[in-house]
Amino acid sequence: MICAMRINHVSVNARDLRDSVAFYVDLLGAEPIDTPNFGLPVQWLALGRTQLHLFQRDLQPTSHHHFAVAVDDIEPAYRAAERHDAFDDTAFGNRLVELPGDLVQLYVRDPAGNLVELDCPGVDRLPDELRARLKRLWDFHPQDDVNMRARLFVPD
Repeated sequence: MICAMRINHVSVNARDLRDSVAFYVDLLGAEPIDTPNFGLPVQWLALGRTQLHLFQRDLQPTSHHHFAVAVDDIEPAYRAAERHDAFDDTAFGNRLVELPGDLVQLYVRDPAGNLVELDCPGVDRLPDELRARLKRLWDFHPQDDVNMRARLFVPD
């Protein structure tokens, strides 16, 4: 039986490869790494033990398909998204959403329009300015006891 250990990489479209690389470097501290030649513009980025692969094509992303990255501190990513005017307040109702289990999610769009979710534990770690922008998931959608026990992070 095959057992998946972790996601190796995620690949997303970039309409302008340079702009998208610069965005992810600023937003997440991603590191451009050596990339094979695929016969089209592609750049691999290191994100810890995972990679983000950007490929340049003129494609339109969907509204809710996304990938998520866990971050240690949401504020630096929020400030980078602010610099890029990259917030998404539409897909899930608000750019900053609190999930059950004291988890903060930040939703942004990259330069190609791909939806990116950033996850960080600790609502109390948010500065007052960001906490004032935070909306709780249960303010949008009712949650029963089972829903409120849900946790995004898989325990080690």
